[in-house]
Amino acid sequence: MEALSFERVGKIFPDGTEALRDVTFAVEPGEFVTVVGPSGCGKSTLLRIASGLDDQTSGSCQVDRSNIGYVFQDATLLPWRSVKRNVELFAELHRVDSAERARSVAAAIELVGLSGFEDHYPAQLSGGMRMRASLARSLVMQPPVFLFDEPFGALDEITRERLNEETLRLFAHEGFAGLFITHSISEAVFMSTRVHVMSARPGRIVASYDIPFDYPRNPDLRFEVAFAELSGEVSHALRGAHR
Repeated sequence: MEALSFERVGKIFPDGTEALRDVTFAVEPGEFVTVVGPSGCGKSTLLRIASGLDDQTSGSCQVDRSNIGYVFQDATLLPWRSVKRNVELFAELHRVDSAERARSVAAAIELVGLSGFEDHYPAQLSGGMRMRASLARSLVMQPPVFLFDEPFGALDEITRERLNEETLRLFAHEGFAGLFITHSISEAVFMSTRVHVMSARPGRIVASYDIPFDYPRNPDLRFEVAFAELSGEVSHALRGAHR
């Protein structure tokens, strides 16, 4: 049973801009699928359609929207709430019992490595720590589908790579279906079971690659010849997608 599927999805905005055309692919439970493509090709629009924040103009998107994890480009934490209070936000909005909420929040904070920072406020955290708190906030509800909209794009390379590894650890632990948007080819190949390349606007899938590396993935995978060769293939397809 597919966790998320797009079937010939198209999107035309009211001003006439065609963002997406005939996009078809699926994400199975236990898959981590990444989409790369030029800026403005409709990658984030796909996520908004999947989450229900936007509607497609044509085609269909099938997903259970009752419980979706969504990690944005910015951590989107509430500055007046502590880490603990931010992490419990979704559970609070879903009226989860207080005892269960406390247990789930504590478990999520531990999973993302923020134990000891429960009472800190966003302004007291590094960028990487804020993204960890954002991940924990969605993990509390144990969503079967996770959407990631370039969540690590603004971070330095070392922090970004560390969070790639941490996200894969969470993926292995939680078993969710992941759809990840990025501009980084290395990030896409390192994290994914499959990578789709989108064309320039209107975005459509022009190439797909199954990633053969087993999980868990050693950080040193990034320096192996097979990794470099596959990254080169994706890069070549992406350069063609810009034209």
